[in-house]
Amino acid sequence: MKRLSLVLAGAVLALAACDAPQPGSAPSSETKVTQPAFVHTLSGDVSGYFIPLWPIAVGDWRLHHLFLGQPADFTAWEGGGKSGPFAPVMIEFENTAGTPVQSELGESLPRSRVLPSTYQVTDGRVRFSGRSADLGQVSFDGRLDQDALATARRNLGDEGRVVSGTLKVGDRTFDGVQMRWWAGD
Repeated sequence: MKRLSLVLAGAVLALAACDAPQPGSAPSSETKVTQPAFVHTLSGDVSGYFIPLWPIAVGDWRLHHLFLGQPADFTAWEGGGKSGPFAPVMIEFENTAGTPVQSELGESLPRSRVLPSTYQVTDGRVRFSGRSADLGQVSFDGRLDQDALATARRNLGDEGRVVSGTLKVGDRTFDGVQMRWWAGD
């Protein structure tokens, strides 16, 4: 019986060694660490609309703005509080060939709002990826200039660059995109 126990113990150890990662081997999919899809690490409020300094068009669609919400918006979204057509980071395009739509704020062109499938927002960076039914895959990777943002807020808007980066829409890439800050209506 003692001999059978030793044989079984040896078999168990041999099987366990088969599942252990070998030195220098890539980790299995079970041991890979995945990053959360939605992350923000902000020390203050960066909220507002970021409007392109010059038109950026993809066919009939023109980039209207990048929106960043307030810290509470980020916390709610990351905690599962996703509601309707709103997110703490969104990109909106307008259809320049569309018929203007009347709203309480006046006429505006039809819009396509892109909600995030992932985002990472820090004091100095905005990374966003989402999908639009009208435009396909949309992503933005940009630098947020805190000094320029503070100046724009003091001046209640400013024509200077606050965000700069790369916008990808479908198979089109726009390098050197620059945006100014606007508080909104």
